[in-house]
Amino acid sequence: MFRKYFCFMMLMVLWVGLSPSFSAEAQEKQGDKPATTADAAPASGYRAEFLEDVAYYQQGFTRLAEAMPQDKYAWRPGEGVRSVGEVYTHIVGANYAVARVLGVPFPAGVDMKDLLATSNDKAKVQQELKDSFAHLRNAILALSDADADKPQKMFNRQTTLRGSLMMIDRHWGEHLGQSIAYARVNGVVPPWTADFQQQQKPADKPKP
Repeated sequence: MFRKYFCFMMLMVLWVGLSPSFSAEAQEKQGDKPATTADAAPASGYRAEFLEDVAYYQQGFTRLAEAMPQDKYAWRPGEGVRSVGEVYTHIVGANYAVARVLGVPFPAGVDMKDLLATSNDKAKVQQELKDSFAHLRNAILALSDADADKPQKMFNRQTTLRGSLMMIDRHWGEHLGQSIAYARVNGVVPPWTADFQQQQKPADKPKP
């Protein structure tokens, strides 16, 4: 049974990267936000490209976390595997840890142990996801486009600054695919898929 879950999760990872409706929605949401001086993002370069992915994955994780029922946050496919909520808090912790590697310390009051302890609390997890992605976004904005090829170590691998952001992308993709599989197994349709399916329904014909 677990083998079936694993195969399904791998397929969903591939699907996430190919879903046009989800990508378009993430970009639309980002465009709806008013621009401010502190929020100003580069128009081109590796940071601009990565910030698009930050918006994409933030939308994916936060909307899926909202769609999952509270009583499913403790569900896990097998012993020793992260639960629904633990996958989300893993992403939260990784976002803060990556920002620290890039030179931005943990926000005041954020403790990794406390984050893990909230994995079954839907409301707190949702807020932590939003806060951690915002924190990482600020860390990216603080970087310089001139440092794209600067040596950088990430996930115990030596690469460049640009390469380290590609590694973060892959990490997000893996765990969003995992979370989509968890949702499907528990009967939850990803909200962007539900939106797309609703759009594809034929319009009701007027009654005579």
